[in-house]
Amino acid sequence: METTRTTRSEGDLDYLCINTIRFLAVDAVQKANSGHPGMPMGAAPLAYLLWTRFLKHDPARPDWFDRDRFVLSAGHGSMLLYALLHLTGYDLPLEELQRFRQWGSRTPGHPERGVTPGVEVSTGPLGQGFGNAVGMAIAEAHLAARYNRPGFPVIDHHTYVLASDGDLMEGVASEAASLAGHLRLGKLVCLYDDNRVTLSASTGVCCTEDTAARFAAYGWQVLSVEDGNDLDAIAAALIKAREELVRPSLVLVRTHLGFGSPGKQDSFEAHGSPLGEDEVRRTKERLGWPVEPSFLIPERALAFFRETLKRGAAAAAGWDRLLASYGEAHPETAREFSRVLAGEFEPGWEEALPQFDPDAKGMATRIANGRALNLAAGRIPQLMGGSADLDPSTYTGLKGLGDFQCGDFVPADQQGSLGGGWGPAGANLHFGVREHAMGAALNGMAAHGGVIPFGATFLTFSDYLRPTLRLAALSRLKVIQVFTHDSIGLGEDGPTHQPVEQLASLRAIPGLVVLRPGDANEAVVALKVALTMRERPVALVLSRQSVPTLERSTLAPAEGTARGGYVLAEAAGGEPELILIATGSELHLALEAWQTLTRDGVRARVVSLPSWELFEEQAKEYRDAVLPPRVPLRLAVEAGSPFGWERYVGPAGVILGVTGFGASAPGEVVLKEYGFTAERVREAALALLRRAGGEG
Repeated sequence: METTRTTRSEGDLDYLCINTIRFLAVDAVQKANSGHPGMPMGAAPLAYLLWTRFLKHDPARPDWFDRDRFVLSAGHGSMLLYALLHLTGYDLPLEELQRFRQWGSRTPGHPERGVTPGVEVSTGPLGQGFGNAVGMAIAEAHLAARYNRPGFPVIDHHTYVLASDGDLMEGVASEAASLAGHLRLGKLVCLYDDNRVTLSASTGVCCTEDTAARFAAYGWQVLSVEDGNDLDAIAAALIKAREELVRPSLVLVRTHLGFGSPGKQDSFEAHGSPLGEDEVRRTKERLGWPVEPSFLIPERALAFFRETLKRGAAAAAGWDRLLASYGEAHPETAREFSRVLAGEFEPGWEEALPQFDPDAKGMATRIANGRALNLAAGRIPQLMGGSADLDPSTYTGLKGLGDFQCGDFVPADQQGSLGGGWGPAGANLHFGVREHAMGAALNGMAAHGGVIPFGATFLTFSDYLRPTLRLAALSRLKVIQVFTHDSIGLGEDGPTHQPVEQLASLRAIPGLVVLRPGDANEAVVALKVALTMRERPVALVLSRQSVPTLERSTLAPAEGTARGGYVLAEAAGGEPELILIATGSELHLALEAWQTLTRDGVRARVVSLPSWELFEEQAKEYRDAVLPPRVPLRLAVEAGSPFGWERYVGPAGVILGVTGFGASAPGEVVLKEYGFTAERVREAALALLRRAGGEG
């Protein structure tokens, strides 16, 4: 592997390229009068070396599947990444760097997936990118184990993450690092920008741990570089990191925040604010850079950076040839591999999904989902996931598909012979009690591609991974989260485990589809929606307790679940005078109340509304047909916070919800004490009619 020289003479090409990166960042932040110049100034040498000597990528094909993945976990240093993307030839013109942090630009303040070519994941909330990188390394190892064949290493790349002091302080990074060490993700490399300064002070005021010892205890290879400008030392560390294929590697690089700034180097003042015009001038003079013009890119530097295009094109073309030969040697596997990369399923996969017969005793929707998930996994090889130590309770274990565990290293072109069972080809992930890392890793897996990741935990613990749900929605990532034990109906575990506000909280996340099915067949349709959803995360909210599997002969079919809401049971004898709206385990209560109200001569309609998001996306004509504006009397029933239900019940309606935190008792007792019975629903409906002047 080629290394670079450490000389800092003004005519040195490496030095020229590094300063080009530095001052593109400095000038962009200064022009925007907003941003973080310090990190790009200090980390420019290691980023330059990685991107021009080690990273396998093709700027002309940012989505080339066997590229190395690079994650800037320290997303506040986004101008470092934008400078590299522009210089190496990605579709990011200089004008976009000059529009840094402006409306409509492709250079937002923190990297956003889907906005800027070459940005793998949305980062900025510290620690998240690190967790994403762990997920990417999991996906790479899994796909290599499934699809590589002797002589055909069609999946063989590294994941690199650049992390800051703040990243490694975050709990999500600690969880993810522990998991990565256990899983022995040897093709994961973290470059730690060890500048020892945060936004408000030096790290010494809050963090004096031995980071190297901590990561060594996690099972990582730990390498140190004492001088962040010593390119030879950085290169040697990267070579060792790439050679170590069993343990993930942490490369600690001692850098200086705001390197070269006479007045602000190593000061928090260089972290999150522009240097200021005078300090920019002084810094350029100190590092031998022309004060004018701004956004200067010397021709020698640009020519060297653009050599990446030739190397990348050659590497990608070589992979294309390998893939063609792979198809000839292993046609059946290659066809599946092609479908997997394209995100497609084999024809007729839906036929594997179960249909459940009517049953008054019924089953928990978590059990129905588990059965459907297992049957789907037999036809959809992309499915891969697990739970935060709760498989026996969430029913998300994939039977017969093995556990994802990495042991001793196997060469890339031999990994496909591993098959299923215990090893990286296994589809079951064991995240341990690490909900936050689970969510971050799933996002990374989805961003990597080739897998459909799912995770599972109790609904109340969705709070532990909420930041990852937000980023999944922001990034339009196809992630499935299974949240079971969805209400006070879970019973004896009590209020610490009984979710109340979580449904409302999930529904508040733009772009997240929340589905709370009301019986086993709605649960199957909900899973089908999640599997076929493109570029969007889905939360499946499922019951612990059994709920009746509805007799559909006189009711609407469960396929209405896919539209978010539908008329389950119609009013007898004409237009409804009252609408009962319910979700999840309360749906059967609304239906039972409808039956007694109908016998009483009340014209009531029952609407199942498992997904507000999907319902709102239907045409207005459909929504008005399900919930006619001319029928103002509405009763919503859901064992959760009533927050948000006003949009569907209106000023004349009533909401039966939960305003406390539950209690420890058998689930049926808790539900009864909180008023979730068919009789209570009936009484509330009659009271609503009386209040409106109707007859009950």
